Amino acid sequence: MINELQRVGFSFDGVVLNPGGYSHTSVAIGDAIAAITTPVVEVHISNIYGREEFRKLSHVTAKAKGVISGLGLKGYELAVEYLVDVQK
Repeated sequence: MINELQRVGFSFDGVVLNPGGYSHTSVAIGDAIAAITTPVVEVHISNIYGREEFRKLSHVTAKAKGVISGLGLKGYELAVEYLVDVQK
């Protein structure tokens, strides 16, 4: 995930990222997002804020342009729509 963020992080218009369990455990993914210029939208299918306490901390959230959580697969669609609208 880190390698891919670094690969596309200066040339793509946006990244939709579901870091899964890494959002709670990987400081390195957050650092990778902070190091790139491409906007990243963090997406979670489930509502991580309504789950176990440890899932409420995401090392990605503060570095992402925005977060969509708990809207199921619709979250991916909304993230892409946002990134397309930002480019207009």
